[in-house]
Amino acid sequence: MPQATATLTAPDRNLPAPDENSATRRGGSEFAPLLRTVKEQGLLERRSGWYARGIAVNLLGLAAVVVGLALLGPSWWALPLAVPLALLSARVAFVGHDAGHSQISGDRRRNRIIQLVHANLLLGMSQEWWNDKHNRHHANPNHLDKDPDVAADILVFAQHQTTGRAGFRGWLTRHQAWLFFPLTTLEGIALKVYGFQALFSKDGPYKTRRERLVEGALLLAHVVGYATLLLTTLTVGQALVFALIHQMLLGLHLGMAFAPNHKGMEMPDAHPDGDSWGHLRRQVLTSRNIRGGILTDWFLGGLNYQIEHHLFPNMPRPHLRLAQPAVRAHCRTVGIPYTETGFVESYRQALGHLHEVGEPLRSAA
Repeated sequence: MPQATATLTAPDRNLPAPDENSATRRGGSEFAPLLRTVKEQGLLERRSGWYARGIAVNLLGLAAVVVGLALLGPSWWALPLAVPLALLSARVAFVGHDAGHSQISGDRRRNRIIQLVHANLLLGMSQEWWNDKHNRHHANPNHLDKDPDVAADILVFAQHQTTGRAGFRGWLTRHQAWLFFPLTTLEGIALKVYGFQALFSKDGPYKTRRERLVEGALLLAHVVGYATLLLTTLTVGQALVFALIHQMLLGLHLGMAFAPNHKGMEMPDAHPDGDSWGHLRRQVLTSRNIRGGILTDWFLGGLNYQIEHHLFPNMPRPHLRLAQPAVRAHCRTVGIPYTETGFVESYRQALGHLHEVGEPLRSAA
């Protein structure tokens, strides 16, 4: 998976929800007034009922796809069902994301169970691998030395990262803006591969043997269940094509949700005082929002409110839109730019940044 797209959710087992005291300790003199306002408006209160309804509808949708595959049987007409399955799978990922952030319930164990079911069992992605990776992203977004999402890998995000890249990797870097979305079609498969790699790694994120066994069992159950469903309803060839369409569309969908969030925004390590930025500046200056309505909120899983999400990672998804006016007004008061663009413009900026990064290699070619 391109590192650029790996911004799907930050669990909070190692990243506590901000409170006034911790905000002050993290340079929160700018953030504390905003936190008080948000608390007074009740925007950090959980919306368990809202999530319960959404989860129920999504599970019914998944069940409908399974029934549809069973009724159609081994027919090429079953392949179009891969499209709604990809959309529903992305909803699964968004719920897993929110559970990891403790947005759904105030009970950590309940959030963990919800995330295990959605991430490991339904999506085939390791919860602990994701949590470890994404906590580091949330703590230092867009920091080249601290944020794993902008570490030089398949894609690079700063021109000095292009040094020494030759051969196939050099070709990727020269054309990375054009290749970005094609590469995101591998995201769904990559999430599974990275999870299994972490499972068998001695340096994996698992704190106990029990955690490793539970996650491994659920990941295996996902693979067996997914393969059994397709191979018992379709021919082998049809099953392979169905899985390919499903995983590619899922990866593309997730890539579209994550691509505009931080790419092309400020990088703290590029500023002399970047490492001393407080919570407000660190999260606002490195994030980009996307304007839109209910459809945009649904399609992007609330990640279009990236600024609000990074400022308040445990804020329930339906409250992010409600918090936006207070956040925008506070940024204006303290003199911090609040970046919000249209849907298409957000991708233009993100891809434009990737194109600019690859310029030295194109010039040298």
